[in-house]
Amino acid sequence: MNTSIYIAKRYLFSRKKMHAINIISGISMVGVLIGSAALIIILSVFNGFEEVILSLYSNFTAEIKIEPRLGKTFNPNTAYFNTLRKDDKVFSFIEVLQEKVLVKYDGKPFIGSIKGVSEQFLKRGNLDSIVQSGSFTLKRDGHNFAVIGSIVQSSLGVSIRDQFTPMEIYSPNRDAGGGANAFTVRPIYPTGVFALGQEFDDLVITPIDFARDLLNQPVNVSSVEINFKKGTNLQDEQDAIKDKIGHDFTVKNRSQQNTELYKTLNYERWFIFMILVFVLIIAIFNIIGSLTMLVMDKRKDIAILTSLGANKQLIQGIFFFEGMMISIIGCISGIFLGLVFCILQQRFGLVKMGTDKSIIDAYPIALLLRDFILVFLTVGVISVIASGISARLSIKRLNDIKQDL
Repeated sequence: MNTSIYIAKRYLFSRKKMHAINIISGISMVGVLIGSAALIIILSVFNGFEEVILSLYSNFTAEIKIEPRLGKTFNPNTAYFNTLRKDDKVFSFIEVLQEKVLVKYDGKPFIGSIKGVSEQFLKRGNLDSIVQSGSFTLKRDGHNFAVIGSIVQSSLGVSIRDQFTPMEIYSPNRDAGGGANAFTVRPIYPTGVFALGQEFDDLVITPIDFARDLLNQPVNVSSVEINFKKGTNLQDEQDAIKDKIGHDFTVKNRSQQNTELYKTLNYERWFIFMILVFVLIIAIFNIIGSLTMLVMDKRKDIAILTSLGANKQLIQGIFFFEGMMISIIGCISGIFLGLVFCILQQRFGLVKMGTDKSIIDAYPIALLLRDFILVFLTVGVISVIASGISARLSIKRLNDIKQDL
């Protein structure tokens, strides 16, 4: 065994008596342990929230969305779209007609958007996961119904249990020159309220035939949303559609449809990581203080070692490895503690969300190997710097120590 490592190990795990130095070293180790455990737990919780949020968005947004590059609408009844509609790899081909409208309920107005969708919109089957109350029902017994966003519901005070007060949806009448017929008005009853995010919660989702009648658009659509069967390479399909559809359309995948969401999640992750790393830096740099006190306590040992021929590199090595041992033991223990807590949270939901209206009952956890590697490497780099500083300080007054003894 390397002499520096052997002596550093004896200093750290001295069994004969407990010094204040050992206690301070133990406190430094506990600081690293808590910081490492906190990093693992917070990153895993954030991963869990990210998975939940993206899964909710995935339930609502399509894998591929095709929109016109210029103008609001286009005719989907072309040879290419008809071929795409019949493609064996396509799970659902959804025609969407969307426009700004005025919604009135019980005399109160709200400016929102109507999103008319074709029947295949309901094929994805996980839409009830975003519903706060009621159900995601758009047709029943031949009648059209609406599912509204939480912003619409809270702004108008809509009650889905009230079967006598419909919502009234107003849209400008393109064929009227003005006067009493300036707006087309259609009543519809809501069956459910969904909550997904500010970008979506002002929507009124209806069957597309209701939207066509309201907006006087018998053929054109605003976009086409496509979901593919499991196992399909989405990047290849997106590239193929781009090549064949021409420059008159934009073809977006989920991340491109919700760029702000993905950017926000990414920025939040690194922002939280940097805050916790700063706390960890403070904990690890406490090691410098404990090693400085250890140098003062071991002045006699240092003098004896130098008298026996120990050079500066060996003395530096003792205190460098001492600091690294404190950091690495604390880090590994913290990672293990964080892992145990995360597994218990996954299985038993120890920490609850604290609200009855949450989509999930307890804080979600998602364990990723990259987080464990990142935490270990981060602690390792900071530890090398802190231990290096301590090692340099250990020989700074080496000549004075020799003279004093």
